[in-house]
Amino acid sequence: MLDYFITDYMLEKGVEVTKTQMILLYRLKQLNGSTQNNLAYITNRNRASLTRLITTMEKKNLVARIPSDKDGRINHIFITKHGEEVLKHMMPLMEELMNVVQQGLSKQEIHSLISVLKKVNNNINAEQFVAFQTNE
Repeated sequence: MLDYFITDYMLEKGVEVTKTQMILLYRLKQLNGSTQNNLAYITNRNRASLTRLITTMEKKNLVARIPSDKDGRINHIFITKHGEEVLKHMMPLMEELMNVVQQGLSKQEIHSLISVLKKVNNNINAEQFVAFQTNE
């Protein structure tokens, strides 16, 4: 639900980037030139899903995939100038969006919500780990 809200909000503001693409752009701004495997780990995505995401973002000229000089099987992902411009335009919009989403919530409610969501996420990750172990 939140993903669609964010994407629709950005589209209304003239930014044709999904939430997932925003996250990757933000991470690349911090870790420009990371390998695809590293980005898959950092963004909690499987390699195939990340490959599709990067391919889509390359078509939008948001990122560039550059093979490693040392090992052709390894790709480094870089944010492009256009990607940096989109990210720069997007950041104030994300602040606006956060204000809309948090409207009517106290700081305590926001902290409690974050705490509960972290616990749920940890439970899901733990359950996936157990399911993975039992399927081997």
